[in-house]
Amino acid sequence: MNKRLEHYITEHGRLVGLDGQAAEKLEHYMELVLKYNESVNLTAITDRDEFVVKHLIDSLDLIHDQRYRKAASVMDVGTGAGLPGIPLAIASPDKEFVLMDSLAKRVKIVGEIAAELGLDNVTAIHGRAEELARDAAYREQFDLCVSRAVSGLSVLAEYCLPFVRKGGWFVSYKGKNYAEEVDSASGALKKLGGRLDAVEENILQEYGLSHALLYIFKYKSTPDAYPRRAGIPQKKPL
Repeated sequence: MNKRLEHYITEHGRLVGLDGQAAEKLEHYMELVLKYNESVNLTAITDRDEFVVKHLIDSLDLIHDQRYRKAASVMDVGTGAGLPGIPLAIASPDKEFVLMDSLAKRVKIVGEIAAELGLDNVTAIHGRAEELARDAAYREQFDLCVSRAVSGLSVLAEYCLPFVRKGGWFVSYKGKNYAEEVDSASGALKKLGGRLDAVEENILQEYGLSHALLYIFKYKSTPDAYPRRAGIPQKKPL
C-alpha cells in the first residue's frame, strides 16, 4: 500500500471509520484513474504520493465533520474524475451519492470505476448544473452538496445550492486564498438562500494541505429564477 495512504488510515481511520478494505478501494480507485488518464484527461497529478495527498486525503477531509456525517444523500457537482465523490462514497457506504459532470466521457468513466469498485451507493449522471437543478428529481433533494470545482464561489453557489434541501449544506473545497471570494459572494449566497456558517482551514497540516472547507447553510428555498440558463452564471456571476 502507498505509504502516505497507509499513514492516513493508521492515524485517522479509527476516528472516521476507515478500515483496511476502504484503504484497498481507495488505492484501487487511484490506479483506475491513472489508467484511464492515459487516454482521457482526468487529472494532471500522476505521481502517486501527490495523488494520495491532493486528491484522496484532500477529498476525505470532510468526513470528520458532523454536518457531513449526518447527511444521508450527497450531490457532487463537477465531479471530474470522481472527486471528492468516489473517495467519500468509499468511506461512507451508508450514504447515497450522485456524481454529476458536464462531460459525458468523464461521467462514463466515473460510472465504470464505481462499478469496478462495487460502489452500489454511487450514481454518475451527465448534465449541466443549470439544467439538472431545474429537474424535480434533483432540485432541493440532497442533504449536502460538495464541489471541488475551480469556479468562483458566487458561480458555484448558483450551481450547487439549488440541489440542497432547506436545512442542508453546500460545502465548497477552496484553496488558502478564499477570503476575497467569500466577500464577493455574500450577496449571491443571500439571493440563493444560503449563508456562510463556518470555514475549516488546513485541518490536515501534517500532509501539507493548504485548503479550506467552506460550509454554507441553506436556510431557505432557492428562488425559482435560479440557476439561470446555461452559461449565464459563469458569464455574469451574481
